[in-house]
Amino acid sequence: MGWNEYKPNVVTESLTRLVEEVASKLGGVIIHGLDEERGTEEAVIKFVGVDVDEVLKELERIRLEIERIGEESGSGATISIGVYVGPITSLKTQPMSEAKKTPEVVMALRALKKAKKRGGNKIVVL
Repeated sequence: MGWNEYKPNVVTESLTRLVEEVASKLGGVIIHGLDEERGTEEAVIKFVGVDVDEVLKELERIRLEIERIGEESGSGATISIGVYVGPITSLKTQPMSEAKKTPEVVMALRALKKAKKRGGNKIVVL
C-alpha cells in the first residue's frame, strides 16, 4: 500500500487499539507486540482464568474488524490468529525472541502458522 512502516496506518493503528481493548476487557497481559508509535503488526496476549469462548468471541471480533478495515481501505488486509489453550509458564513482558522460548508461545505460533497455511484470515486453536 506504500504506507510508512515507521508510523501507524489505518490497519496497524486499529490493531493496537483492538489489542488494548481485548486485553483490558478480559484481564489479559500483553507479553509482546503492542506498538503505539509504529502500529501493531503482531502481539502476544496471555489470559489466565478467562472463559475460552469469551476470548475466542473477542478475537473473532478483532478478525472481522481488521477484515472490514482492509476492505474499506482497499488494502485487503486481514489477520490470522493462533491460540493455544493450556498452562502458562510466564506472564512477564518480553522481547519476542524470549517469548518464543515459552511452551505456550511455541504452541500459539504453531496455531498461527496453521491459520496462515489455511489461507489466512482465520483463527486456529490448539
